[in-house]
Amino acid sequence: MKTEKMKVLLYLKKSGLDKSGKAPIMGRITIGCSIAQFSCKLSCDPDLWNPRESRIDGKSREAVEINGRLENLLLSVQSAYQSLLSKGCPFDATDIKEQFQGSVQTRCMLIERLDMLIKEKESHVGIDIKEGAIHGYHSAHIHLQKFIQRKYKVSDLAFSQLTEDFINEFLQYFLGECGFQESTFYNVATHLKTVCRLAYCEGLADTFLFDKAKVSKGDKKLPKALDREALDKLKALRFDDLEEEMETARDIFLFACYVGAAYCDLMELKKSHLVRDDEGNLWLKFNRQKTGVLCRIKLLPEAIRLMEKLHSGERETLLPYIKYKNYQTCLKALRLRAGISFPFITHTARHTFATLITLEQGVPIETVSKMLGHSNISMTERYAKVTPPKLFEEFDRFRSFTDDMQLAI
Repeated sequence: MKTEKMKVLLYLKKSGLDKSGKAPIMGRITIGCSIAQFSCKLSCDPDLWNPRESRIDGKSREAVEINGRLENLLLSVQSAYQSLLSKGCPFDATDIKEQFQGSVQTRCMLIERLDMLIKEKESHVGIDIKEGAIHGYHSAHIHLQKFIQRKYKVSDLAFSQLTEDFINEFLQYFLGECGFQESTFYNVATHLKTVCRLAYCEGLADTFLFDKAKVSKGDKKLPKALDREALDKLKALRFDDLEEEMETARDIFLFACYVGAAYCDLMELKKSHLVRDDEGNLWLKFNRQKTGVLCRIKLLPEAIRLMEKLHSGERETLLPYIKYKNYQTCLKALRLRAGISFPFITHTARHTFATLITLEQGVPIETVSKMLGHSNISMTERYAKVTPPKLFEEFDRFRSFTDDMQLAI
């Protein structure tokens, strides 16, 4: 086979100036009579472009960065050419283009690129970035990697493997299984979009992933909780033999109302998390997955009854596992069957514990904060705002209960 010499030309597409007056940098591969053009996913000021050298003039930070990326791009094209050459089969300029674009996009990984961004940001701490601003990037890294490992059973994904559904699936995991709020996800999604934008600009991704994805900033509404009437309606529901999953979902939700644990923590509770104090009272002690903060919850009789009902000697966990999506579906059906007016989600049980089960019964807010595993009391104060001022008709009856809840073991 005759070896054709390859030529690569970089040039500006001056007819495609953006709003800032910069022109996109394009590439043209020529081999024999075949030609293939490609976008370098970079742009520059036309006045700074050196067509003879195919690079930007000057030693500015931007010039050095773009010139470096262009050199890497040319190396990738050359590597693709050599790879096709070694196979001994005929190929043209389009084959080289597809080879180098595929190899670049496949080998660059999401978490890997996020790591690079974090290191870059850390180098600017104290200069133009505050130290606290880095925490958001680290949080995004942790949760993205956990989600990828849980969903795809790998430690990282190439940009070429990502689809537009990825961000929606990540949202469901983040809000549902992890128990975070939309406002927190908005911050994490912003960092995810930043990484994807950089990957697109650097030619590491063929498209600007999630550019059109709408992510809600969340609202600042106070948390909704079930009142006594709604809780009693749920407890009164009866099920037939074919509705075992529905009944299990109801019982898990009620248990959550009495212990205040998020879905992700409920599914991980084990028998080893149960302890008894000196007076024989049964407590739950576990660290929240979301914050790592220790939760200590004295089990009420109703919670113990539900736990015994759901008990099985065939598993180590206290509760049977139910997929989050199935759990959500069951909760919607339960609401309709019970005739409860407002829609509730898995986290509504946690809100119910904070208000109806504890604060409205006179339990001190400091104690509730510790039971919920809040890192600071300001989080718990949100629940106090939705608790009516005069609810304690049986306050004296619950005074002793309140004192018990102050036990620290």
